[in-house]
Amino acid sequence: MPKNKFQGFIFGIIMSYTMAYGMEVYNIAIKEGVNLTVGGLSNMTNAIFLDALKEAAYMGLFVILFSNLWGNRIGSAIASKHCNPGQDNPYICQLLRQAGTIAVMCPTMSLVASILFNIIFANAPLSQLPAIWIGTILKNFPMAFFWNMFAAAPFTHWLFGKVFQNE
Repeated sequence: MPKNKFQGFIFGIIMSYTMAYGMEVYNIAIKEGVNLTVGGLSNMTNAIFLDALKEAAYMGLFVILFSNLWGNRIGSAIASKHCNPGQDNPYICQLLRQAGTIAVMCPTMSLVASILFNIIFANAPLSQLPAIWIGTILKNFPMAFFWNMFAAAPFTHWLFGKVFQNE
């Protein structure tokens, strides 16, 4: 885990881009209808991963911005209501912080994606934004939760440990 602000910044970049990339792969696959084909998401193509890399390049910046403005703080506050790191298992406290952050960041990033991809790029009427946003949250929350808990966070911790192994 980060021991200073610089390490925290690097940890945040790794986590933000890992989350953005995973969510973009998922959303592009759905947008292209891969989930509706026989075999479902097993029919993804390399092009989906490349397109996701392009979108994650700028979506990761939004994740960094909003997680630093409020996502991490509110996620930590949610966890602190249910876990005391001095008394409780630190791993459980970490998982609760992750879950709290997901509970804040998924609606935040779903709103960003709804505005960007539906309203701006696809010219959907602004009056439909609330419905689009709720639909986007419903689609993204399960993936955001499981992607964070079982892929993004473990990968981020592993990579961060490799980068700062001597510190």
